[in-house]
Parts: sequence; structure tokens; C-alpha cells
Amino acid sequence: MTNPTLTKGSTTMAITMICNVHVKDDSIEAFKAASLANVAGSLAEPGITRFELMQQVDDPTRFIIYEEYVDQADTLAHKETAHYQTWRATVADMMATPRNTYSFGDKL
Repeated sequence: MTNPTLTKGSTTMAITMICNVHVKDDSIEAFKAASLANVAGSLAEPGITRFELMQQVDDPTRFIIYEEYVDQADTLAHKETAHYQTWRATVADMMATPRNTYSFGDKL
């Protein structure tokens, strides 16, 4: 799916978020299971147009979560959902390093 873009006269900006995750060696499979459950729940949200989990080819402990939202309000609504809060609590102790999330506006 593609991210919606600004329409003439609109003040809504689509948001893309990329979250870099590094998990402990012994947490790879558990992280994937918890994250795929979060992906399924996230894709059911009306304000999410794309939500994917990707694993790095040369280092299986590293992942990217790629998220596209209709607007900023939808990013905030996502963080209030039960599936996100469950995911966050479940994976907290699996992190080898703190995760880093970057936000981007509309595609250029």
C-alpha cells in the first residue's frame, strides 16, 4: 500500500516511521512472534496504510519495523491500542540495545 499524500488545501501530512531494533541472540524467535502479532493488529487500524517487520539478512538480531500512517494523530492512536501496548511490554527485555525510531513526512 502507498502512503497518502497531501491534497490541495489539506493540512494533513502522512507519516512514515522506521524503527530500528536490535534484539538479544536468544530472543530472535520470541521477538518475531510478538512483532508479527503486533503487525496483524496494526494492519486492522484504519489510520495505518502499511506496517511491516523486516529482518536484516546478515545479522538476524536486527530488525526494521516500517510503518505508514495517514497522519500524526494516527501514530498517537496506534500507541494506545492493546496490541501495541502488549507488544511493547512483551519485547522490552528482549532488546540488546534501545530501539531507535525515526519519523518522516510526506514523500517528496
